[in-house]
Amino acid sequence: MIARIYQPARNAMTSGQAKTKTWVLEFAQSSARDIDPLMGWTGSDDTQSQVKLRFTSKEAALDYAKEKGIDATVTEPQRRKPNIRNGGYGENFATNRRGPWTH
Repeated sequence: MIARIYQPARNAMTSGQAKTKTWVLEFAQSSARDIDPLMGWTGSDDTQSQVKLRFTSKEAALDYAKEKGIDATVTEPQRRKPNIRNGGYGENFATNRRGPWTH
């Protein structure tokens, strides 16, 4: 079995960092998907590709993979510099603004 260990990226629709602190072990597909001739849906008999295991640290995920005999590749996350403004979000609605606020 081949698996991938990675730290998920944040949701593009939010600025929050929820669900980005854990590490995920995800199995690769072992067989190709096929098309159902009656309905046209795609499917597969590979149930391992549906499994996602979450761990608190990269080392815990690697230990689990080693213990179970799983060949795992680790993808390191690309870190972003945090964008922290002086006044934060509340500065958009400040009453002591020196100039008019525009978009």
